[in-house]
Amino acid sequence: MAHSPETRDKVRRLYVFDRISLEVASLQCGVSLSTSSRWKRDAQEMGDDWDKLRAAAILAGDGIESVARAALAGFLTQYQATMDMLNASNDIRAEAKVQMLASLADSFNKTVSASKRVLPETSQLATAMEVVQKMAGFIRERFPKHAQAFVEVLEPFGEELAKAYG
Repeated sequence: MAHSPETRDKVRRLYVFDRISLEVASLQCGVSLSTSSRWKRDAQEMGDDWDKLRAAAILAGDGIESVARAALAGFLTQYQATMDMLNASNDIRAEAKVQMLASLADSFNKTVSASKRVLPETSQLATAMEVVQKMAGFIRERFPKHAQAFVEVLEPFGEELAKAYG
């Protein structure tokens, strides 16, 4: 089925400017993913790099902080998926799992370290969350009878942390 140039332009616009994944943009426009991927590849060969334009639109619209947040969120999603896969898999040798975990931990540390430089509020939020977790452990260990009250206070306090640190 031949698609109009307007459909191709709409897929491009959704992908580049609205930051919708190519898969979703394809669905919205009634185009197969393979067709959209071919359009994107053909455009790149002609000097119209959709990915570069998308990155430029992100930088122009929201600044480097938004890009860093998106990168960190993307990494954390991949990190969790990898951890889930490693935990679920019985086919991977122990030595290989250890190597993968070490590599994943190194990547995690480097990503968090880089995000601290770009997103100081992320570092502050992480510190605040760590303090709350340590306090929860302290209460559980030393004052177990107050644990229920702590849990009741924790949820609204979490909303305050979110307001303060984003």
